[in-house]
Amino acid sequence: MSIDLQSLGFRKTPFTRELAVADRFTLPHQNEVADALTETVRQRMSAALIAPAGTGKTVVLRVLVDSLPEARYQVRYVKVTGLSKRDLCREIAEACGLQVTGTYPALVRRLQEVFTQHTDTNGLRPVLVLDEAHDLRPESLAMLRLLTNFDMDSRLVLAVVLAGQPPLRGLLGHPDQAAVAGRLAHYATLRLLSRDETRQFVVHRCTLAGAQHDPFDTDAHEAIFEISHGNLRAIDRLALKALEHVVKTGAKAVSAGDVIEARKVLAP
Repeated sequence: MSIDLQSLGFRKTPFTRELAVADRFTLPHQNEVADALTETVRQRMSAALIAPAGTGKTVVLRVLVDSLPEARYQVRYVKVTGLSKRDLCREIAEACGLQVTGTYPALVRRLQEVFTQHTDTNGLRPVLVLDEAHDLRPESLAMLRLLTNFDMDSRLVLAVVLAGQPPLRGLLGHPDQAAVAGRLAHYATLRLLSRDETRQFVVHRCTLAGAQHDPFDTDAHEAIFEISHGNLRAIDRLALKALEHVVKTGAKAVSAGDVIEARKVLAP
């Protein structure tokens, strides 16, 4: 905590991304998306989650992973960073606990063998979650087609969840990627928070951090929504900076003016 917020009744930082899934602010539309993704994976199929930054994509992925029991699923998470197909293949191999050796084709075959072994021998269904998938190179998507282009007893072996920002839709919509897009059984998206959801989110975070009352007045809540447009990342940053400003000034509650001052600090 950069500034001590205890004077406002907080035991810990109220606006942070380091939050347990059980403590998250529950939004019905996020739950619906997570449930749909989970059901798709349970049916041994692949899916795409395409959502703007700040709409809760990471939270939904965490809920998805938590909903897949370790006794039945082996989930591997890889964050895409514009890697070549060979480097992405190595990242996936490392996530699966494999030694990254040999040629690219050999490594692809080894991954196929590992995924099949998990299903055939261990009874575990392999699930590959690729986050920030909008940064995937076209050649890397082609590599994913190789990883999913096999089955066992007429059942798909590997379920892939591609999660990324809106450019991912354009990438998947390219004619060259029709084979990959055709293997995605479900497409999901997320939206920004409404005015009321924004207020509820702020109150939830404050309560979770130990506040006995809402430190933001009505106009402050309005200002947070108008400035953030319901973007979760923007809400977090604005609300925290506004609280820090109040501590500095010695005020007892956060006003719209404090939120505006916070925006000035955060503005590029």
